[in-house]
Amino acid sequence: MTMPVERTNVEEFLRSRGADRIAHPGGTLFAHLNRVADLLAAWDAGEDIRYAGLCHAMYGTDGFNQPLLELSARDTVVELIGEPAESLVYFYCSCDRSAVYPRLDSTPVVFTDRFTGRDYEPADSALHAFMEITAANELDVMAHNAELAAEHGPALYRLFERTRRHLSPQAWLACSNQLAPKDS
Repeated sequence: MTMPVERTNVEEFLRSRGADRIAHPGGTLFAHLNRVADLLAAWDAGEDIRYAGLCHAMYGTDGFNQPLLELSARDTVVELIGEPAESLVYFYCSCDRSAVYPRLDSTPVVFTDRFTGRDYEPADSALHAFMEITAANELDVMAHNAELAAEHGPALYRLFERTRRHLSPQAWLACSNQLAPKDS
């Protein structure tokens, strides 16, 4: 049996890896990671998804390649948040966005791992978690950077609109409220 995860322990670890010193829209990466986890909690996401959201940039992402930890240290993250949540962190960080995003409305979805180059069909539960974390991440970034919102908001809205089957109703509502084109 694994011990319950304590958010304060995860936050302490993130600080020890410098997340509170890395600039990010809305302040620091640490603040962003916490806001993403809080948004996922507000959407009633499961604990594994919330902890994956809190650690979603651990190995760097295709859009923010400043890893806090090397892939060779995945066991450290497993010990911190548990294997299911760490698996979602890896899944999120490994996404080759230019290959995967155009395929997200396909059936089946073919996922490309940017670390290995491997293509595979992920489980629906992993895709749901990935999309929830993606929505929370992007909504937070857009809320804290008007320039990025103007540049990428419309495309993100189209992405979430066409992939809404992978989003919870709460996540889709938040995407729609924040990103939907406004009538003139």
